[in-house]
Amino acid sequence: MINIEIAGISMAVQCRFRENEEFFRDYRTEKTPLFRIEPDAADLLKMQMELDAMDRAEGRLHVQRDQRYLENVAIHSLIADRMVDHDVLVMHGSALCMDGEAYIFIASSGTGKSTHARFWREVFGDRVWMLNDDKPMLRFMEDQVLVCGTPWDGKHHLSRNAYAPLKAVVHLTRDEKNYIEPMSKADAFQLLLKHAFLSNKGGNRVRIMELEKKLLMTADFYKLGCNQSREAAETAWAGMNRK
Repeated sequence: MINIEIAGISMAVQCRFRENEEFFRDYRTEKTPLFRIEPDAADLLKMQMELDAMDRAEGRLHVQRDQRYLENVAIHSLIADRMVDHDVLVMHGSALCMDGEAYIFIASSGTGKSTHARFWREVFGDRVWMLNDDKPMLRFMEDQVLVCGTPWDGKHHLSRNAYAPLKAVVHLTRDEKNYIEPMSKADAFQLLLKHAFLSNKGGNRVRIMELEKKLLMTADFYKLGCNQSREAAETAWAGMNRK
C-alpha cells in the first residue's frame, strides 16, 4: 500500500505490481489518506470487458491485456469514482498552462489535440508548460476550477504534478482554415457528456452532472477549427484573449 496525492486529495493505493508503484512516484505523499483504493480480480475483469467492448465498437481485434495494465486502468477508474465525492472530475483532453492559466483541448482520438498543444509550446516558448496530455483532473473550489496534473498522461508522457486555474475549454476540430468561435452552453454541455468521466453509480452520476453544470458557468468554451499549422496556436490564443 502506498500513499499518493492527486489534485490535492490524498489516498492509499494497493498495487500488486512494482511497475504500478513506480507509476505514482511523482505523486507519493506522507499525508494521511482520505480513502483507500484496492482493486481486486473483479475490477480487473471489468476493465478487460470494457476494453473489449471499446475494441469491438471501433473495429479493432481483441487484445488480452496483461494484469499489470489492467490493474493500472482499474486504479484510475476507482480513483475517478471516489474523487467525485471530493468535487474532482476527470476529463479526457490535453491540458496546458500559459501565463498562469490552464487551457483544456478536447477532441476525438486522432484529431490532433496533442499536436496542437505542441504548437503552443513551439510558438510561445517558456510561457507554456504541460499540465497533462491525456487525463487531467478538475477540482472544483468555491470560486474557481483548478486543472490538475495526473500520472495518466498519454503516450508522450507530458505532465506535471501541479495545478492552475482553468481559463477555457476548447473543442478542437480539423478544418482547412484556422478560426475560433465561442460555443453555446448547449453544445458545451454535450461536449462534457462525451469527454468527462461517467460513473456507473447513480449518486455519482447526479453529482457529475452538477459539476458539469458548474463548469459551464465557470469557464469559457470555444470551438477551434485548425489546419494543423503553428498559426492555429496564435489564432486560438488571440481569439480567447481579446481585450
